[in-house]
Amino acid sequence: MQNPSARFAPPSEKGYAKHSRGEILAEIMTATMIERMRESCQMAAECLVAVGSIIRPGITTNEIDRFVHNFIVDRSAYPAPLNYKGFPKSVCTSVNEVVCHGIPEDRELKDGDIVNVDVTTLYPAKGGYYGDTSVTFYVGKPSEEAIHLVEVTRECLEVGISVVKHGARVGDIGAAIQEVAEKAGCSVVRDYVGHGVGRVFHTDPQIPHYGRAGTGKRLKAGMVFTIEPMINLGHYATELLSDGWTAVTADRSLSAQFEHTILVTRDGAEVLTARPELVPNCEDVPWAKLHPRSCPAAFRS
Repeated sequence: MQNPSARFAPPSEKGYAKHSRGEILAEIMTATMIERMRESCQMAAECLVAVGSIIRPGITTNEIDRFVHNFIVDRSAYPAPLNYKGFPKSVCTSVNEVVCHGIPEDRELKDGDIVNVDVTTLYPAKGGYYGDTSVTFYVGKPSEEAIHLVEVTRECLEVGISVVKHGARVGDIGAAIQEVAEKAGCSVVRDYVGHGVGRVFHTDPQIPHYGRAGTGKRLKAGMVFTIEPMINLGHYATELLSDGWTAVTADRSLSAQFEHTILVTRDGAEVLTARPELVPNCEDVPWAKLHPRSCPAAFRS
């Protein structure tokens, strides 16, 4: 059977202004641009909700990839990871000790696993905007260690969002996240960070999930970027596997991640990838510590 990726090519990033160091500059979005971002981000959010319904012991990460691919393509959008700088699949699936960028394969998920599914939509497929979001799912019955890590990571995303507003600094986000993670006995990955996003998949500013408050680039209303803390149960060091994509914890401890695409506003932040309903096998479990900014569906009357 032909690889479906052969029919898809990622869009070019030529023509966008860049820093001297090669990073594409962040855009301050207009009202029209923001509305188009909302459309793509909501598609990505809805995709994650749908993915939650198929998570179970025995499913393979390749099956998750095919599900995500079809969900996005059927809506006239493009699955942004596919063929991006050579990435061979339509979604990243990061299981247990995998920190990020896990490549889907025929590996079956087992009872007690945790898996991060990172979805990015480009809508419309040509000339569109990117919506980027992820959650970590529980597969079957998790261990106490897994629950602790995943719920700490969920809280880290929430506190990161809580400090975003016009005039704040990038370092405020990382400092808030690092304080929560380390207080809980976990560590914050340094090697991978959040990023600007919009008409291009990855732009300035970079958003480290560690750092000092009051430092870094000043945030401006109209900026859009991801906050996506990767939190480890052990040490924060990572190792890149031979496939050139899969990052794992150096000590092979568990790692978890949550991600939202965020719009900076004058008085705070809008979570563009806020989901319309609870995500199965993530937000509907009795021990989930949900928060109103990153999971508003849980607080609607």
